[in-house]
Amino acid sequence: MNNMTKFGLTSAMTALAANSALAQEAVSLDEKVNAAFASSTGWFVSFIFSPFPGTSFPWIVMWLVIAATIFTLYFGFVQFRFFGHAISLVKGDYSDPNDKGEVSHFQALATALSGTVGLGNIAGVAVAVGIGGPGATFWMIMAGLMGMASKFVECTLGVKYRNELADGTVSGGPMYYISKGFAEKGLPGGKILAVLFAIFCILGAFGGGNMFQANQAHAQIAGIVGDYPGWITGIVFAVVVFMVIVGGIKSIANVTEKVVPFMGVMYVGAALIILAVNFDMIGWAFGQIFEGAFTGLGVAGGLVGALIQGFKRAAFSNEAGVGSAAIAHSAVKTNEPITEGFVSLLEPLIDTVVICTMTALVIIISQQLIIDQETGNYVLNEAGTAIATVGGVGGVALTSAAFGASISWFPYILAIAVILFAFSTMISWSYYGLKAWTYLFGEGKASELVFKILFCIFIVIGAAASLGPVIDFSDAAIFAMAVVNIFALYFLMGVVREELASYASRLKSGEIVKHKG
Repeated sequence: MNNMTKFGLTSAMTALAANSALAQEAVSLDEKVNAAFASSTGWFVSFIFSPFPGTSFPWIVMWLVIAATIFTLYFGFVQFRFFGHAISLVKGDYSDPNDKGEVSHFQALATALSGTVGLGNIAGVAVAVGIGGPGATFWMIMAGLMGMASKFVECTLGVKYRNELADGTVSGGPMYYISKGFAEKGLPGGKILAVLFAIFCILGAFGGGNMFQANQAHAQIAGIVGDYPGWITGIVFAVVVFMVIVGGIKSIANVTEKVVPFMGVMYVGAALIILAVNFDMIGWAFGQIFEGAFTGLGVAGGLVGALIQGFKRAAFSNEAGVGSAAIAHSAVKTNEPITEGFVSLLEPLIDTVVICTMTALVIIISQQLIIDQETGNYVLNEAGTAIATVGGVGGVALTSAAFGASISWFPYILAIAVILFAFSTMISWSYYGLKAWTYLFGEGKASELVFKILFCIFIVIGAAASLGPVIDFSDAAIFAMAVVNIFALYFLMGVVREELASYASRLKSGEIVKHKG
């Protein structure tokens, strides 16, 4: 062995040892950050997601479901009465080009949808059906239909109390309608609640709306091309996201109005192909959904387990009541706040009732959930916590297996969907976080640039690290937004009812006319 060879081997071994040491140090740093964060914020996460005593039903889910029910009744089932009008508004039939705002009704809807349509529709539904059985789908649909009313209320208020700046840009959302609405009504504490909401929104944007998305996208890509450093994915995503968000809401809307329909059609299209191939089983699948909703079909937790999982998935998926979507919808071009309330109620319908239900139907029809042929009930896994599945998979792997059972190459489509969902969620949440940031620290190019750079740095961190407790905390922060937001909505829903009565009477009398030629 000559000296050059020895030197080459020594260099290679030194580099290998250095890389190994760096990897161990990175893992060690991950663990240290996780431990420190868990010990300091664990109480907050536990509080937000804690169940009612003696149950496994998180109180935060009930908080969202009760609010959705109250708004549905208070506004006389507005989501059904004005559904047709909502479609006309999205088509642009009533759009006046002279109205103030930055984006169209369709662009605002696409931006808000891109923030909610994501991994929850793929992995979350599989978890809900895997634990609660097919019956969870029924309760998920019910919660989604009621959640339409929550979106209607918060997005109407978002436009009504938005700030229209001199340069034509708009800032709106719960921060503004809480502080302005409470002041208008002479109620105390509006400013404090608004600041609290903004803080939770920024934390949620950095974590669940950013780091988690980058982390999951990297995992999906690595699963196909092989393992490689997460920071590479992070940097690629950070550059692309920055190029989009640096242009503001108009740039974001221009991207989401193309990405959201594409990824929605791609995903739903694949589901429809599978349903068409298995057409003879659709009736049976719906039978399983309805029977499971009221009997439980022997799944973990029975009827109550199905109800809890369905409500939980709907709440976590469409974010109705969280207040995030109101920030995107506030930028719409309209002089009638109520019109954006109508448009926004379509969100839970598309996100939960259509996309989540499609996922659930494919999982049921593919028969990845094991059924006892003698009793007709589902077989539980060894731990008794969920339904046994073919191959013992769950989450996104269960969805992938369900689609793959009919379309062998679907895992590749799923990978593209996950990447697009992650990307679209990041750019939408960057806008939510930005508006919360400028509410706290003031409007201006410099302030906005600081936030956008920070946001992109967190993309790289999210893709490279496995910061479990950090993500848990940010998820809790997103639902803490709902605590503040819904509390405020109860005090302000009378304002929305006045807006609705005024608009409905003018629409009926013909005063409000179509602008489309």
